[in-house]
Amino acid sequence: MSSAIGARDLFRLVRNGIDVKAVHAHTRKPFRFLLCGDPALIAEFRALLLSGHDDGTVPLDAAACLETIVPNAPLITEPTEVRAIVFLGRRGDLDGAALEPLKTLNVPIFAVTVDPSAHPSGPASPPAPAAFAEYVVPAITKDALRGRVFVHIVDVSKGVEIAIGRRLPPMRETVAAKLTRDAANNALKVALASAVVDHIPVVGVVLGAFASAGDMVAITGLQMMLLLHIQAAYGKDPDVQGMWQLLPVIGGGFGWRTLARELVGFVPVAGIAIKGAIAYAGTIVVGEGVTFFHEHGQPMSKGQAKVIYERTKDDALRFAREITARFKKS
Repeated sequence: MSSAIGARDLFRLVRNGIDVKAVHAHTRKPFRFLLCGDPALIAEFRALLLSGHDDGTVPLDAAACLETIVPNAPLITEPTEVRAIVFLGRRGDLDGAALEPLKTLNVPIFAVTVDPSAHPSGPASPPAPAAFAEYVVPAITKDALRGRVFVHIVDVSKGVEIAIGRRLPPMRETVAAKLTRDAANNALKVALASAVVDHIPVVGVVLGAFASAGDMVAITGLQMMLLLHIQAAYGKDPDVQGMWQLLPVIGGGFGWRTLARELVGFVPVAGIAIKGAIAYAGTIVVGEGVTFFHEHGQPMSKGQAKVIYERTKDDALRFAREITARFKKS
């Protein structure tokens, strides 16, 4: 495959692998967040999460995914659909909360304490299943909750992220960030695997053709699926043809991958790391660029994209070098 291959050619190569039906299926996946605690705070939290739909109304499936419960009462919903429990209270309420019965559901319990005098705080990682962690926020607002509460709720909701974004608009930016990180990690793995294969003669003879051409197609396919996933999370129907307006966001990645391939040839060990880092950072730019488009209704500027790319490149290089070092030791 020529390194000068264009966006239209790559689009033609990967479009058969883009499963729009699968994306639609993700938007319909069932999930439930159970809410308990202070009734007024529950009402605020529920109203916030259900706000922001395009037509101003609340879809029935969105309203149904937030269920208010009493800890000792029987559940209405199917327990397997429950992804997290959110206890909402004011300062001191958590001390007397009867959360123990909720542990039988074996899902993380987020204890959100509202304290107007406090700065947002919480644990570095989400609570484990059947455990709870306290998050302190000054108010029930998107800005106060998206720092850690939204991030951790999405983190423990693996497999239904797109459905969460579709039904709960204030969480869309958080969902898009999670989808972007996952896609970037997969792109990094593809690029590293390809670069390593290029430096193992026996494997290279068998897989070299795929490694040289397939990595670009695979990474571009990942990026196009990321476009569709974010589009679906923002309440839009997945549309392959509609991606043409966003292809310039992907287009910048082609040059980075070509540069990475050339560097691998000149600097074998460092080149492997650089190739992986460029695939990772390029995918981050794609995801954040598409998110920016949906958030602001206009494309990100080249300058903004460059800032994102430079911001992620060093971290990706560090990670890629660690993986390469482990491979050399094994």
